[in-house]
Amino acid sequence: MANWFECKVRYDKTMENGAVKKVNEPYLVDALSFTEAEARITEERRPYISGEFSVSAVKRTKIAEIFWNEADDADRFYLVKVAFITIDEKTGAEKKASTLILVQAGNFKSALDGFMEGMKGTMADFEIQSITETPLMDVYKVAPMAEGAKEAGKQ
Repeated sequence: MANWFECKVRYDKTMENGAVKKVNEPYLVDALSFTEAEARITEERRPYISGEFSVSAVKRTKIAEIFWNEADDADRFYLVKVAFITIDEKTGAEKKASTLILVQAGNFKSALDGFMEGMKGTMADFEIQSITETPLMDVYKVAPMAEGAKEAGKQ
C-alpha cells in the first residue's frame, strides 16, 4: 500500500507575462518516510526549476487510493470523501467509515465518472460525502526499479 506525502515546493516561477513570482506549489509523492518524500520531490522537480528552490513542507496524507486517468484533459486531481457503510451484526446499527480517494480528471463530472468506474465491482455499500478539487500540481508514484537493481535484489 502506498504512503502518500504532500510536499510543498517554494521557488521563483516565471509567469506567462514574464514577471517572476515566488510560488509555493503542492505535490503528492509516494514514499516510505518524510526524508524520502523530501528527497524524491527534490529529485522530481529539480529539472523543471531554474534557480533556488526549497521544500517548505512535508506532511502525511490519509489518501487510501488513487484512480488514475490517462486522458489528455485529465490535468487536475479531485479528492473524494466516501463513506463505506457496514451493519454491526450484534446491534444491527449502521456504521460509516470514511475514506479519501484521489481521482485524476479534467472536470467535476469526469471526476465523479472516474470514481464510479473505479468503484465498479465493489461489493461494499458506500455513499459519496464530498468531491473537491485539490490544488495539487502533480502526483509522483514510486518509480519501478531498474532491471539491474531487480536482478541484484534477487541474489
